[in-house]
Amino acid sequence: MKPEVNMMKAESASDSNHAEAEAHAGNGHAPLGSAFVSSAAARLSACCHGGAKMAVLAYNLGKREINQYFSIKNAKLLAAAAVVLLTVFHSASRHYGSSDTCDWLLSSGRFLGDNVWQPYGCMLHKYKSTEAKLCLREKRIAFVGDSRIRQLFYSFIKMMNPEVKEVGNKHENIPFVDGDSTVNFLWYAEVNNSLKEQLMLWTEGSASKPHVIIIGAATWSIKLHNGRSEALFQYKANLTAIADTLEKLAEHSEVYWVLQDPVYEDALSESRKMITNEQINLYNEAAVSTLDTSKKKVKFLEASRQAAMETISQSVDGLHLPESTRDIGAMVLMNSMCNKILKPIDGSCCQSAPPLSVLQKLAAAVLLVSIVCFVLLSFSTHRKSKHVPDLESGEEKKHPAAVGQLNPKGPLLAIGKMSLIMVYFYLCDRADVFMKEQKFYTHSAFFIPLIYIFVLGFFYSENSKETKLLNREQTDEWKGWMQLVILIYHISGASAFIPVYMHVRVLVAAYLFQTGYGHFSFFWLKGDFGLYRVCQVLFRLNFLVVVLCLVMDRPYQFYYFVPLVTFWFAVIYATMALWPQILQKQANGSAFWNLALLLKLLGLLLFIGFFAYSQDLFEGIFSVWPLSKLFELQGSIHEWWFRWKLDRFAVVNGMLFAFIYLLLQKYQLLSEGKGETLFSNKISNCLLFVSVVSFMTYSIWASGCKNKSECNEMHPYISVVQILAFILIRNIPGYARSLYSSFFAWFGKISLELFICQYHIWLAADTKGILVLIPGNPTLNIIVSTFIFVCVAHEISQITNDLAQVAIPKESGPLLKRLLGAGVFLVLVLTLSQKD
Repeated sequence: MKPEVNMMKAESASDSNHAEAEAHAGNGHAPLGSAFVSSAAARLSACCHGGAKMAVLAYNLGKREINQYFSIKNAKLLAAAAVVLLTVFHSASRHYGSSDTCDWLLSSGRFLGDNVWQPYGCMLHKYKSTEAKLCLREKRIAFVGDSRIRQLFYSFIKMMNPEVKEVGNKHENIPFVDGDSTVNFLWYAEVNNSLKEQLMLWTEGSASKPHVIIIGAATWSIKLHNGRSEALFQYKANLTAIADTLEKLAEHSEVYWVLQDPVYEDALSESRKMITNEQINLYNEAAVSTLDTSKKKVKFLEASRQAAMETISQSVDGLHLPESTRDIGAMVLMNSMCNKILKPIDGSCCQSAPPLSVLQKLAAAVLLVSIVCFVLLSFSTHRKSKHVPDLESGEEKKHPAAVGQLNPKGPLLAIGKMSLIMVYFYLCDRADVFMKEQKFYTHSAFFIPLIYIFVLGFFYSENSKETKLLNREQTDEWKGWMQLVILIYHISGASAFIPVYMHVRVLVAAYLFQTGYGHFSFFWLKGDFGLYRVCQVLFRLNFLVVVLCLVMDRPYQFYYFVPLVTFWFAVIYATMALWPQILQKQANGSAFWNLALLLKLLGLLLFIGFFAYSQDLFEGIFSVWPLSKLFELQGSIHEWWFRWKLDRFAVVNGMLFAFIYLLLQKYQLLSEGKGETLFSNKISNCLLFVSVVSFMTYSIWASGCKNKSECNEMHPYISVVQILAFILIRNIPGYARSLYSSFFAWFGKISLELFICQYHIWLAADTKGILVLIPGNPTLNIIVSTFIFVCVAHEISQITNDLAQVAIPKESGPLLKRLLGAGVFLVLVLTLSQKD
């Protein structure tokens, strides 16, 4: 989530020295470890003597050799190899394995926490009453069995109607009707002739057969016959007698055989003491061996049994499951029946890959051609390649534009690489290849990684090239650590914890604050309102998202932060470019222009306030085509309204802060030299005290939030308090301003790509779940998926920078022609998207 990483290399410049810093920030090709290692070595050299210095010397001599292998280029090659191997492994497992996500859902899983069940390899959707009724409309469902099946029946119908009470004679049939849906419980405590007759009635009689049959019984057979072996033989014989009938029913209906749950033997009454777990296991083995034929039409529900193994000790009578556990079995059944019908994005079990839309088919054709060209060009380039400069040894690196002129194949190679990357995106989050699991929040899952990255960030600190307030290195650092916090927030599911949610809301506001600060500074100082600048910014912001919209079949608003930042860039541009156009060089001649600019910002503030209190007008404007196609999500403009309103003042706050800062800088009221406090000692100490108190006050308030809606109402007005407090704490002390974290700054340069890529190749199911590349080992999975994810984000950042040099020419004529082509392309895409 970042407003303007890699937009324009001069966007946050406040003086002529910024140009060099911006060119350095746009490099992005430095070795992954070199900046970090050099800072650590310098620190060790400064604080150690004698033998330690000899060790540092040896360390520095070996650094070049280490970096030869540990570079971002080699990291990407390793990531590519991992992707190929993992894709082959998962594809082979799916193709040659004897199970799919439906089997995983029904047969295995684990608890993530209290009452939170995670099926193996797929996501369990939590069905609401309206969804359950929609799925089961005009359906007939029969639960057939003993008291345990009756429990499952009640948990199932409570998903349709939570007001249902468990009343009535326990050993009789229980009907349930909800609208045009019928769910009945039929009392058959044993597998015997009576049960066989009922099943035959459905297959051969005139009775309407159910669409779904859930059946199971065994404990009564154990109880009535006191656990004798003869009863088990009879049970097998009776199962054999109904096996063919169940197979026939399964041809047109869904049939689930419920395996018997364990018992808590210590809590069983004397009349049930013969129902042991050993007996339960024998009867389950008999059911599986008899009914699990080669046709595999009868499905086995075993997940509730696995869950019960961990919770049966909470049973009141030792036989019947706790309500929370039987609810898991009911939810598993609902997912098995309904996921393929309703296709919830966070219910990946029992779902096949969605069909391709028209735009996806066209995009696939383009990607295929690009990949073929990439392979041919790569082979040709490899055969003709000569010496490649060693970036890590300091050999000169040519500017991307120069490379593009010398090598016309460059853009085609970049497009080919982008096409291969998009294939990986599709495999991760649309194809039925990789596994997915749901998120589950715990404090340790959020705070332990948070502490770890801040320790790393602190360790890899080094001297800044500039000591000005919010210099390029510092803003990259700021973006970097904020992005890492947001990534941890997303993957840990920390939005469920309101104090963390409110602090992350401040980070989002801080990105928008930087958008206002950076773009205002550029326009105020440079006065460059040319079309080239605008197109560069828009291309760098939107290129990846536009490609993903086509490949992943998602609307533009789905990647909400990019539309948000694009909108606010347009607002900043209009505010600064429209008459009267006020620049710093004008204001230098007369203080009147400073006042005029403040009036302009006040007008913008009033404009924002007017729309914030006119929701109908706001939604009416953005509901008009083609804006509606850009800002609607699932046919509604509400999400865009919510996102816009939540941080509506952040950009103006950033613009106003930039104006005040540049004004203070102009009148030399700041001390920005190395090691100097920003103001006089007295003022600096006062401001530091106020900033620390303000920062802590906001955190205390956010920690006390109980209701998201109420706190979100306050957020636009008070988020700026913590943002300004952080800026002052970070910049007033001269020693703090003179240092920055190269670790955080590296991530800051690719923060936009990190935020967008996480949707599909780190998280899963459109951020609802977690991508599983290494099943069975969550820690190793996070390490591998994160490594690949970061390498992909970095490569996309480079590709975007390279293509921007070619796609956006400086000459007006070619630029206008390409804008016309882009407009035709956009209209074509919007038109085709209406037909899907």
